[in-house]
Amino acid sequence: MQVEELPITIKTDQTKNVIQIKNLHKTFTDREHEVLRGVNLTIKEGENVVVLGKSGTGKSVLIKCIVGLVAADEGEINVFGKDIHDLPEKELNKMRIKMGFLFQSAALYDSMTVRENLAFPLQRSQKNLSAKEREAMIVEQLHNVGLEAAIDKMPSELSGGMRKRIGLARTLILKPEIMLYDEPTTGLDTITSKEISELILSVQKKNKTTSIIITHDMECAKLTADRVVILKDGVIVAEGTYSSLENSQDEWVRSFFNK
Repeated sequence: MQVEELPITIKTDQTKNVIQIKNLHKTFTDREHEVLRGVNLTIKEGENVVVLGKSGTGKSVLIKCIVGLVAADEGEINVFGKDIHDLPEKELNKMRIKMGFLFQSAALYDSMTVRENLAFPLQRSQKNLSAKEREAMIVEQLHNVGLEAAIDKMPSELSGGMRKRIGLARTLILKPEIMLYDEPTTGLDTITSKEISELILSVQKKNKTTSIIITHDMECAKLTADRVVILKDGVIVAEGTYSSLENSQDEWVRSFFNK
């Protein structure tokens, strides 16, 4: 299926490319087909790109390849001008510090308090911080997500939406330049989903982050996307603004928006 390219007006047109993916392929040995079979995608600095697609089309695999959690079989992934496949482990780890990853589950450590969850990445990557400096950074990030009062709570005491916010605060504490969101609103009620979507926009505006957002939530996509790309059978088949794809001439593309 030929990629349908529709008119796009992106506020970051004059800025540099942060992520460039060329001819990306990935096959898992326990599957009979390629999950990704030639993905090409460029993302500009400060841009929010939403990736849509049916289950099993490779959306989550795509962002795991970008952060190096999954090794691609073929193709290039250039981040900040460097192909991550060519980086030694030490350099790749430095690159990962610049990339924040918010998992579906928020991936908090159940045995740690909120404070300890946020302190953990700081203790690993910024060992020279004093206890006072570390505490100030933790409080700042909890303030940014509106959950200062939860600092001494355990994850089990938090709602799903609160856990997502804490997970985001923990990711943002290292001030990443790239954010990768994997189904950030899954399992949340409509009001909380909107709050998380608005928080994604706030992060983009305040921190000037470049983001990829994997979602099935069309309200989240509509609110957060500068650009939308659609994956089908492991390749990108359409891209454009939310409104342009919503009014696409292709019935299959429109089916994502007419629900």
